[in-house]
Amino acid sequence: MTNLALAISIDPEFPSLAKELVFMGASLNPRTDDPEFANAPRHEFNLWFDPEAAHIVLRAPWKKIVCTTVDISVKTRLSTDLLNRVKAGKTPVARYVGTYGHLYGTYNYLWDELASASWLDPTIITKKETRYMDVNLDRGTGYGETLTWTETDKPKNEVQPVEIQVDLDIERFYKMFVDLLTAETPKP
Repeated sequence: MTNLALAISIDPEFPSLAKELVFMGASLNPRTDDPEFANAPRHEFNLWFDPEAAHIVLRAPWKKIVCTTVDISVKTRLSTDLLNRVKAGKTPVARYVGTYGHLYGTYNYLWDELASASWLDPTIITKKETRYMDVNLDRGTGYGETLTWTETDKPKNEVQPVEIQVDLDIERFYKMFVDLLTAETPKP
């Protein structure tokens, strides 16, 4: 978000020139026992790290904004089975994963992988909704938290519609994940 906000400050027309903005970030009400979201479910690192930048980016005039939230990301997990399926591949990336890929702790979400895969194939997303999104800039305990509204309760000022991914075809996503990491590099 920081880099995008900087690009917008250099060229305010930048968002209108892009086809869309796809990002992983924001948290609404994730269904998880992950303690990271127990007391502050709307506190998500990618928006919280630089709330002012996220505010600038989310209010910019993009043609379309697509958001992979924590809420859908926690439905994914890197498992031993997935890791072994990738390790069985013969590509450089599969060998790399085979050498360095490990599971850490209980929660091994595929946050960015899901955002990337859904950009490559939007049909893996089976449910989505439109919300208006911003970031809390009040300097209190809610600083940096995700704010969202529906069409009927949105503020009257410059908030943009955001396509929020709600559910996915998990098996297709896992297959795509393995297939992409084990596929041969295309010849030019």
